[in-house]
Amino acid sequence: YRLSMIDLIPGGSSWEEVVLLAKAVEAAGATLINSGIGWHEARVPTIATSVPRGAFTWVTKKLRTDLRAAGLTIPVVTSNRLNMPEVAEQVLADGAADMVSMARPFLADPEFVNKAAQGRSKDINTCIACNQACLDHAFKAKLASCLVNPRAGHETELIIKLTPTKKRVAVIGAGPAGLAAATTLAERGHSVDLFDSADKIGGQFNLAKRVPGKEEFEETLRYFGNRISGTGVRLHLNTRVSAADLIAQKFDEVLLATGVTPRNPRIPGQDHPKVLSYIDVLLGRQPVGERVALIGAGGIGFDVAEFLVTPTGHSTALDLPAWLAEWGVADPAEVRGGVVRPQATPPARQVTLLQRKPGKLGAGLGKTTGWIHRAALKMKNVEMLSGVNYERIGESPEGGSGLGLFITFGEKRLDGTVLAVDNIVLCAGQEPLRELLEPLRAAGVKTHLIGGADEASELDAKRAINQGTRVAAAI
Repeated sequence: YRLSMIDLIPGGSSWEEVVLLAKAVEAAGATLINSGIGWHEARVPTIATSVPRGAFTWVTKKLRTDLRAAGLTIPVVTSNRLNMPEVAEQVLADGAADMVSMARPFLADPEFVNKAAQGRSKDINTCIACNQACLDHAFKAKLASCLVNPRAGHETELIIKLTPTKKRVAVIGAGPAGLAAATTLAERGHSVDLFDSADKIGGQFNLAKRVPGKEEFEETLRYFGNRISGTGVRLHLNTRVSAADLIAQKFDEVLLATGVTPRNPRIPGQDHPKVLSYIDVLLGRQPVGERVALIGAGGIGFDVAEFLVTPTGHSTALDLPAWLAEWGVADPAEVRGGVVRPQATPPARQVTLLQRKPGKLGAGLGKTTGWIHRAALKMKNVEMLSGVNYERIGESPEGGSGLGLFITFGEKRLDGTVLAVDNIVLCAGQEPLRELLEPLRAAGVKTHLIGGADEASELDAKRAINQGTRVAAAI
């Protein structure tokens, strides 16, 4: 029986009612009680990647303790954000539950249980709780799959089988698309060389994992790192290859997973030294002042805003008490429904998020997670402006060393104003990096574009990993 143990809505069930119902369903013949956490209407995230691992196991433990005190031995199951064997084992060792319930982790890796039993946790393709291909698909009446495992739900048509003809294949770029392609090719028996100019694998995931609440992305890089060595991919880091290099090595086919470069929004005055790229900000290459304007409110803009308003080194995704306070989650024995007024961590900076399009900011964010990003930024007092025209960047009207972002609104360019800020960060989209394509094709080398090098309109790891896997499966 799935029992709502904490409703996460004002006026929800009292703890006495939760315990009473648990006892009643046991008396009626239920053999297990599973943990339901929150109503769909609750304005508290419960399974997204920004939720700490095992964030609600304490609720299950509370009910289990009360049932045992009443002499009831019915097994109690805990759930929500349990994605690795070590986490599950610790929950059981702590006496929080008798069993652990998982779902999305088995989409990410159908061999999860076997690998756990064999002590091969490092080889598990971990669920990063992004919801992009599972729940987002389900709520759009699309086939549920998985961002990190595009074969989920497609096992009968996306088949990875040994190649009858071994080829020498070069994959350029070790981001999500390149990693998926290289390891799939090698698994099929091809000879694969993976090149990247950086000193580590990951591409854009090395930026994403620095965003508070996206620490799980490191697990995907750990998985692919082990897959590279396990499948025999030859990895060449700190290596920038030219078309001439690839032609000289006579590869049978080349996959370009060379990624993206930030798009130039061409705003007058953007060459000012205090105008920064999102890459410089996320990698900590440049100091950022107290007042910041972000140009662009897609996924990158929201991520950079979260990065800037969060005090350095304090991601609530890694601090359960702070996360519970920030979202107003309370002990249901003390308040009905288990929710109180949120106590947001004071923002580290004053941030304004702007977009050219009219309407709601972040409209392209995930269906099941976009509201979380918007709510989190609103709690940090991020101002959101849409329908903006970026007229120019100049000196601050306040004088001093600050900047002025001169903007108007709408097609008629009305309501001109100046935002006085310390820094402006460009998050205005990306363009594909594919300069190797033409010389390779001109030389007769069979060349494929995958990931951001193929389509850069929005950074999309779901599409990148899926495309890399499918192209590799077809070679």
